[in-house]
Amino acid sequence: MVQVNDRRGLVFAGVVVALAAVGIYLSMRPASGGPQDGDPPGRAAVVSTLAAPRSGTSPAPAISPGSFDIYRFLPVPKDQIAVAADAAQRFAVSYATYRYDEDPASFAERLKGFTTVELGAILARDVTTPATVDQNRADEVVSQGSARLKTIRNISEGSIVFVVTAIQHITAKSGPQERSADYAITLTQIGTEWRVFDMQPADAGQDGDTGDGTTQ
Repeated sequence: MVQVNDRRGLVFAGVVVALAAVGIYLSMRPASGGPQDGDPPGRAAVVSTLAAPRSGTSPAPAISPGSFDIYRFLPVPKDQIAVAADAAQRFAVSYATYRYDEDPASFAERLKGFTTVELGAILARDVTTPATVDQNRADEVVSQGSARLKTIRNISEGSIVFVVTAIQHITAKSGPQERSADYAITLTQIGTEWRVFDMQPADAGQDGDTGDGTTQ
């Protein structure tokens, strides 16, 4: 009986030694994606949590101020913006230039050369108002206009809103004056031309809507 127990003890001890050997072997075997041949002994395997970059992709190039061309991203080409800006400025100069002995109808026709038909009719009504005409004649008002572009307020396809400063250099019986005002001038493209569609005081604003042109 003692011999049987001794044999069972030896068998049990052998199983324990075998399991220990298997455990040592597994612990020394590199994990998938872990250290490879030539890695320092005992180096722990690290599993990255970052997604691998997609094949064939690369980081977006940095945009430098010197190479950035804003005109590529605008709905109106650069040359057309310049044409519209010139039309807005020349219109503002013409609007600020008048004299008491000029035929009001001629003044109105001069403005119509820059505007849409609808706005031209509105301006003609304003500049030929008898009260305004009589007042200018009584004071012998002569206004020499000038203008400068201040900013671009809005650009959309076929429409641009400029803020323009119009300056009046006035001589009159009541004495010389200089007046200036900022106007939001909306231009719309009609065929190959840019026409003034709307004109309002800049603080009243104009967001580029091309509905009915009105002035204030």
